[in-house]
Order: sequence, then structure tokens, then C-alpha cells
Amino acid sequence: MTPVELSRTVLRAVRRAVDEGALSVTVPERVVVTPPGPGGCGDYATNIALRLARPARQPSRDVAEILKARLIGSDGITGVVVTGPGFLNISLRDTAAVTLVEEIRERGKRYGHAIGFSGDVWQLRAVHEVRAVVLADALGRIMRSQGAAVRVTCTDRPAPEWETHLGVRLDSYGKRVFPGPLVVNLRPVPAPSDPVRLGRDAGRWALLHPASHDRPRIGDDCLVQRESNPLFRVRYAHARIRALGRNAADLGFDAEPELLAEPELLTKPQPHPEPPAHPGATSPGTTHPPKPHPHPLLTHLADHPRVLAHAAEDRAPDRLARHLVTVADAVMPLLPTVLPRGAEKPSAAHRARLALAEAAGTVLAGGLSLLGIDAPEHI
Repeated sequence: MTPVELSRTVLRAVRRAVDEGALSVTVPERVVVTPPGPGGCGDYATNIALRLARPARQPSRDVAEILKARLIGSDGITGVVVTGPGFLNISLRDTAAVTLVEEIRERGKRYGHAIGFSGDVWQLRAVHEVRAVVLADALGRIMRSQGAAVRVTCTDRPAPEWETHLGVRLDSYGKRVFPGPLVVNLRPVPAPSDPVRLGRDAGRWALLHPASHDRPRIGDDCLVQRESNPLFRVRYAHARIRALGRNAADLGFDAEPELLAEPELLTKPQPHPEPPAHPGATSPGTTHPPKPHPHPLLTHLADHPRVLAHAAEDRAPDRLARHLVTVADAVMPLLPTVLPRGAEKPSAAHRARLALAEAAGTVLAGGLSLLGIDAPEHI
């Protein structure tokens, strides 16, 4: 709900109070809503009750209570608190999280992809070196996700194991430069050793996770299944999310993104210091519970389209790889709270958390796919 829409909602509450005989005033043309001042609470506040008190010949707090009763239950409003001499403090339903998660569910692994052809035509031309070829292959995938037409080539025929073991797919090879497309020559810092022995997933990650101007590390640490390995963290988070979805189905409940409009289902509000007294406070020393902040994971999920666009524009698949690590690290603390424990029954909180976790799993799967890496269902 925008401030303009909220202003209209408050105005309708005034009109209802007048029509029902609770207030005897001339309905104003507009109501001003502003962020609450010190000592206030919620998302917006208005002094409309103070303005109407004199013409209504009632105490301003009584006018505020009359309007509060007609605001509670309005679409988009989750709470109304009267403070001070009659300020109305209004909390709104947060629908941004709902919209985001529903978009991810609708678009699936194509969330963040451009819709339609951008008009850009490129030729990515890699030197005959394993890292350059893998980089070109991944970058071609990412640029296509942003609506570009991309031809991926190499200056010479790639080694067969680059295709069979690292999943490289080229459109052509040789010295030829195709007319028309804009040409990007890719010459990253070469791999210090052969990554083929690591297999497709670990080998590609080892080459793509560092920036192209950094020297990649081709070691057994890319294969270890522990937290020190960022690829393991990403793939493990995805597998855990998929397992939670299966377990939730066994328990008879599904994800419900619309419940994300209640952020307190994801996070618990933290204690906050006593606000300074001011004319809008209920009394000296009175505090109000703060509105819970959005879960940090929501910020990272919302950032995914921007990351893809910049990875394509800057020819930097490493940006996507690092972003996936960030998403995985943000979702992991949420996962232990998704399923009920012991005799606990599935609640709205569990359904909301499952919706957020599954959205993160979709982003992880889609991002790994663009890097040419598998997103496992089980680890």
C-alpha cells in the first residue's frame, strides 16, 4: 500500500464514522500520512484525530479510537496503535516478499533472465586453453540469459576431454572471425594444472569462481565436502532445501508464499532501546515492539537479476558464482526452522519459511545451471 492509498483508506474510515453517526464533522478533502516520529510505531502515522477533535467536540484520543476501530481489518493494514494525544500509528502488510517469491516460483530457474531478444549479437572467442574455453562456455550461457545472441568459438579445436569431462559446448573453432557480431577475445589467467581430473562440477567451479584476472587453484580442496569449500556449501544448501520439500510433503504441508506478508513468521523482533518522550508518545518510558526487519535472504534473492545482468555486461561469471555462495550462506540458518520439531504441528511460520527456502533453492539451481554445474537433489 502506498502513502496515497493509505491516505484514502484513512479518509474512508472518517467518512464511515460520519455516516454511522460516530463523528459529526465535515469530512476533510485529504488526510496526510507521514513516517512516525520518535516514540511512534508502525509504518505511517497521522494526526487526523487531532484535527477533527475540535469540530467533533470530542477528546482527540476518543476520535482516534473511533477511527482505529474502522481502520483495523482494512486491506493491507495489520495494526493500528493510538499514541500521545491521539496520533494514529498504522502498520502495513508487507507484500514485497510475497511478490518476489511468487515471481521466483512462476519463472523457476529462468528467474532473472531477460524476456525476449535484446538485439545484441556477440562472438566469444577463446584462446586454446582450458580455462578460456570453460569461461567462454559459461559466459555464453549467462549472456544468452540476458537476451543476447551469442556464438562461442575457440582459436583451435578443443581437447576432447574438455567436452566430455567439463561439459564444454562450442559453436565452432578455428581462426575465423564471423562477420557482423561484436567480438570479445577471452584470455583469462591460465589454469596452473589440468582441471579435468576434478570432474565437471568441481573443475568448472575451480575455473569460474575466481575472477578471470586471478590465478585459479586446481587442488583437491575443490572436492572436499566441508564448509571450507564454497561449491560444497552451494550444492549442499540446494540438496537440503530439496530434502525439506520432500519431508514437508510427507508431513502434509506445502509452501505458502502469501504468508511472507507477515515478516514476524521468519524473524523475531529484537529488543530496542526506550525511545525519547515526545508529545506523540503514550507516556514517558512507553515502548512499542519494532516491526521485524525483512529476512536478509530476501535481499539476496531480489538482487539475483541484477547480478546476472552485471555478470553478462562485465564478462564475469565469477560474479554469479560468488552470489550463489552468498545466497547459500544466507539460507542455511533458516533451514533448521522449516520443519516442525517433535510433536509440533505445521504452522503458518513453517509454510512461510518453506516458501522462502524453496525460492532460494530455485535461484541456486538456476545459477548453477548457467555455470554448467549440476544442482543435486541429494548429497
